[in-house]
Amino acid sequence: MRAQLAGTPAEVVLANHAYGIFELATIYLSQVPPMLFEARLAIDGLGALIEGLKGRLGQAEKSLLEALSQLRLAYVQLEGAQRAAAETAANADQN
Repeated sequence: MRAQLAGTPAEVVLANHAYGIFELATIYLSQVPPMLFEARLAIDGLGALIEGLKGRLGQAEKSLLEALSQLRLAYVQLEGAQRAAAETAANADQN
């Protein structure tokens, strides 16, 4: 196992870990209700990894940057929907 890992370029190993973090974020976002705190942590971690290694992740970099953008957009949309639902419920309670 160690020899196999040592024979794999670091950019491939790091990209695979980044894909795992992407999957983790999507799992948190897909819960009902979305687990926004956990999703944000995973998204921020993915961003730190990808943006911190910009130009060094090989062929996977472009797709990882696109995936990060999609996650950030989904997070903002879900957070906005959750906030709107909370405001609607608060207004209904006041009436």
